[in-house]
Amino acid sequence: MCALLKPFVVREQLIDMGVLIFTPQDFQRIFQIDKIRTKYFLKENTRSGFLLRLKKGLYTMRSDLPPEEEIANLLYQPSYISFEYALNLYNILPEMTYTITSATSKLTRNFEVDGKSFSYFTIKVNAFTGYIPVKRRGRTVFIAEKEKALVDYLYFVSLGKKPKNERLYFSSLDVDKVFHYAGLFQRKGLDLLVKELL
Repeated sequence: MCALLKPFVVREQLIDMGVLIFTPQDFQRIFQIDKIRTKYFLKENTRSGFLLRLKKGLYTMRSDLPPEEEIANLLYQPSYISFEYALNLYNILPEMTYTITSATSKLTRNFEVDGKSFSYFTIKVNAFTGYIPVKRRGRTVFIAEKEKALVDYLYFVSLGKKPKNERLYFSSLDVDKVFHYAGLFQRKGLDLLVKELL
């Protein structure tokens, strides 16, 4: 079967199924081939440039790269886009960010994929909420609500792990939501910082 499995056939079927990011197990199931043939196909086609290995056990097609936010969601799970990247999307933070920043309940991690940086910052499990599904280039990704993105960011400012940006725009925020999300972190320094800013 693997000898008959050509990149253009693979691309066509993955696109038809809406699968842009996949594991070897997904590939095996979709194309009904065994583990050895799957491993060979993925290795050879990553080497040829048809596939891009996002990390060990996670692939996409170079010809049909998914939105970087979708890559961020699936690269390290559970996670959602937050902090500076989300604040920039909401025009709360004016500076463009070159790293895609996400919140996770797992350990803090950084990844480099095809020249793009993805950073994940650990937050408490009981504060791992406040994100919504958003369409990006026709794909669904999870991004913090603007109030939650701000609180996630300010939490790390209160810990001294992120610099405080003086150019944040707060006009469009729901203040009650900000205080609600801040309360989930149960950190006095964060509560004081939120009161000072809003």
